[in-house]
Amino acid sequence: MQTNFTDIQLRNRHLQRSNKILRNCVHCGFCTATCPTYQVLGDELDGPRGRIYLIKEMLENERPADEKTVLHIDRCLSCLACMTTCPSGVHYMHLVDHAREYIERTYRRPIGERLLREILANVLPFPTRFRLALLGAKLAAPFSALFPSRRLRAMLALAPKSIPPVSRNDDPQVFAAEGERKMRAALMTGCAQRALNTDINDATIRLLRRLGCEVVVAQDAGCCGAITHHMGKSESSRRSAARNVAAWSREQGARGLDAIAINASGCGTTIKDYGHMLQDTSQADDAKRIARLARDVTEILPELDFPELPARGLRIAYHAACSLQHGQKIRSRPKELLSNAGFEVVEPADSHLCCGSAGTYNLMQPEISGELKSRKVGELVKCRPDAIAAGNIGCMVQIQSATRIPVVHTVELLDWATGGPMPAALASRH
Repeated sequence: MQTNFTDIQLRNRHLQRSNKILRNCVHCGFCTATCPTYQVLGDELDGPRGRIYLIKEMLENERPADEKTVLHIDRCLSCLACMTTCPSGVHYMHLVDHAREYIERTYRRPIGERLLREILANVLPFPTRFRLALLGAKLAAPFSALFPSRRLRAMLALAPKSIPPVSRNDDPQVFAAEGERKMRAALMTGCAQRALNTDINDATIRLLRRLGCEVVVAQDAGCCGAITHHMGKSESSRRSAARNVAAWSREQGARGLDAIAINASGCGTTIKDYGHMLQDTSQADDAKRIARLARDVTEILPELDFPELPARGLRIAYHAACSLQHGQKIRSRPKELLSNAGFEVVEPADSHLCCGSAGTYNLMQPEISGELKSRKVGELVKCRPDAIAAGNIGCMVQIQSATRIPVVHTVELLDWATGGPMPAALASRH
């Protein structure tokens, strides 16, 4: 794609990066075939190629974002299926992130949208605040039909029926490996996940320790920054990233780390990009080092000699989270681990398509998200599974809201198979 940025514009590092990405695009349109929003809406501007044209025109002319551009960029899930499909290596993730940051600086949203986005940015990344919000949502849920806002109704519909007690395993501490220590890893405990489902971190700690990994929960580590990053609130997201880099760097310097273990794939995609996010800061070198240490838990387990176990007679439909299969290019390993653990693993048709969760997308774009959820759950149900496994809390909540089939984290099943307790979602059905 031809671009016409001036020499002065290209002195800006962000524009340099976007210019390079734009020039890689050859207009082929392969991306539209795998774009969920294009499939639902059928509008060229709601596919990656159309959005790329809008971003190019906006950045080249240095004009404030307009309503049309914002509409179509907001509708992007950031599922990154287009990056998997693209034959030219267009790094759409960095381009759309730049566009969102630019929109946040130059476009004044209606008051209702501004308020909602501020609430989400100042509640979801903080587990205590989020727990209080979930409690309020639980109390308000029976009266959801009285709320005029479709977005508020969507939030209430996703509120869990029960809120788990705080897990003290998420407090800063060190968990010794069982038997010979093979590895030392810091666990990314997350933010929203700590309020929605404490079993995931608990299962991860048990599983890693059982296989010989010392697990560290570092002091001062918190939200990865993904929630605010995808809203274009770059200052906030970089503060979150900087805090984590500092926390894990201290831990690495004190006793060494072999990995940062991550069990929420949306967080993993963001942390692996810390080197890019913090490239203009004094932490640039540390951020690159931390990004290299970041590993999804399913990347770590084979290095700990995860065993092959007898068949368990349980049929598991594996949902591939977009942030795992497209963002981190991890596709076969979770299925292989589940199979090795004795489960029968099946995968739904169109497994490359998003479930519609996408961070806060299901709250900001409830109609499109709802259509994608219906399609995804429909294909999963066709697999006739005993349970559905996923590697991302957002996907789990989204899918569970539309089916009675238990939805569990991959690591919960692997923990159970190697001696841990049966996942709560499964135990409640037995």
